[in-house]
Parts: sequence; C-alpha cells; structure tokens
Amino acid sequence: MARAFLRAGIAALITSVLALSGNSTATADNQYQIISTFTAGVLAAVSNPAAPPAGVNNNDCKLTAAHPRPVVLIQGTFGAMKDNWGALGPILANNGYCVFSVALTSNPSNLVQTVQPLPTSANQVKALVDQLITKYGPETKVDLVGHSQGGLIALYVTKVLNYASKVGTVVGMGATTHGSTISGLATLAALIPGAGELLEAACPACADQTTDSTVVKVVNNGPVTKPGVSYTMIGTKYDLLSTPASATFINEAGVNNKWVQDACGLDLVDHGRLPYNNTTIRLVLNALSPSTAKNANCGLAWLPAVQQSS
Repeated sequence: MARAFLRAGIAALITSVLALSGNSTATADNQYQIISTFTAGVLAAVSNPAAPPAGVNNNDCKLTAAHPRPVVLIQGTFGAMKDNWGALGPILANNGYCVFSVALTSNPSNLVQTVQPLPTSANQVKALVDQLITKYGPETKVDLVGHSQGGLIALYVTKVLNYASKVGTVVGMGATTHGSTISGLATLAALIPGAGELLEAACPACADQTTDSTVVKVVNNGPVTKPGVSYTMIGTKYDLLSTPASATFINEAGVNNKWVQDACGLDLVDHGRLPYNNTTIRLVLNALSPSTAKNANCGLAWLPAVQQSS
C-alpha cells in the first residue's frame, strides 16, 4: 500500500538516479524489455498510467502446448499495470506466455489506481477472464497471479464469483489472504472513532483488506481453496504491509506456501518489491510450470530483475 506516498514526488527525485543506474534490462533480439526495479516501474507508470508493460495485453499472442493458459496479472493497492508488472509481465511474455492485465479503476489515466472497492476490481478481472475465454475458446482456463490486494482478488474471483472451473492456477505474492493489520496500524485505527469511515471513503480497497472486512470474511468462510485449482502463496518474512506476514498463506491441503527466505535465506525483499525480486519471480515461474521448476539463483536475490527461463 506504500505506492500512494511514492507517486507524488518520485518522478522528479529519481530521474537522475535512473539515468546513472539504468531502469530497464536489455534482452535478446525480439524479446520484450524488462523494467528492472520498482522505482523505475513507478516512474514509467507516472508518465503513462494507462499503459501495460511490454509484452502484456498482446492480442496477437497464441497459446501453445507448453503454455496453454493465458496468465492474468492482478495488481495491488495503488498499483497500475506498469509499476506492478514492469518486470514479471515481460519476463513471462519472453518465456512464451500470453499475458494480460486490466487497469483496476474507472479511469485508466488516473495516477492512483486499484483503490476502488475490491468486489468492483474483482468483477473487472472476471470480465477480462470472460474476454480471454471468448478469444481462446470455451475450454480455456486462465492462471491468476496477484500481488498484495491482487492475490486476494484472485481468491475472490475463484471462490466468491464461482470461477474455479475457469481457473487453472492461483499465485499470490504477499497476498492479503486473511486481511492485514498493516503492522498494527489497522488495529489502532479501529480504536479511533470515525477512522474506519474515513478509510472506507478515502480507499475502499484498503478497508476491504482489514481483517474484519466483509470481503475477507466471505473469502475465509469455509475453505479458501476450490477443487481442481492449484494454489501457490508466496510470502516474505520482511513484509510490513501484509501482516502478519504468515497470514498470506492458506493452511489447507495441497496449497504450496512458500517463504522467499526458504529459497534464499539472505533475501530481504519487502512487500512492495516482491514482483521485482528475482527469487519471487523464480517461485512464480515454478508455480506456473511445475514440470520445469528450477532452484532460485540466490546470487540474483539482491540484483534488479533479470530475465529468467521457465
């Protein structure tokens, strides 16, 4: 949820830094360019909030035997497509996936997005799934990959909107599966008269991710998972926004709950940088293609996002 504070002044502050350090990773010929850091992604989104990252929403993309399901990327609170998926979107596309996303806002040119009521965003994702099934055929299923609120949206679409028959895999990164205390701030706010109403007015999606929200309660009423869907939930022990960090996990049979630090013990990635973290990206690739799973290269853990093969 930290994007709201970053966007206002980030363009002026980091342009010179990015000029020195580089904001994207060059790839081989005919491959999509990766935005390699979260700050570079925010800058790219500020300049064009409505645009998807390279390789995302390519309507000419054809499904293959190796990648038979479109991947739908679902961003987190305050996120636009480009700042949330500037790395993972092109990395997946470069691996042959057909990758899609949608701006979770009534106006894609808005600088701040994904703050509307979570069910509204979930219905936008549902509509995108319907479009993809129309495009690729009635037997098509999709894979849903969500960060933060996006992970909860993926669970909501699959369970509450009854779309399990249309979903092959759900992957969450720092998902607010059981709601978030935001390191105790949400708990404190609940004790302040009027704070809840103010939060709901300013950021309905934030209110929908508190531990006692209607959305969280309906997702967690009975089993979270649905038969026939594969679930991987990825968390970092250094998450201060989706808290407690372990609440991202689903403690049900068959769910792959993965700490980033179990793959690379010295990886200190925080909540906002999960989609740009090389260890996390490897875990996502493994979740989407278990038959080609690889160990994370922990030497990349501290580096900007780079292309990885599935």
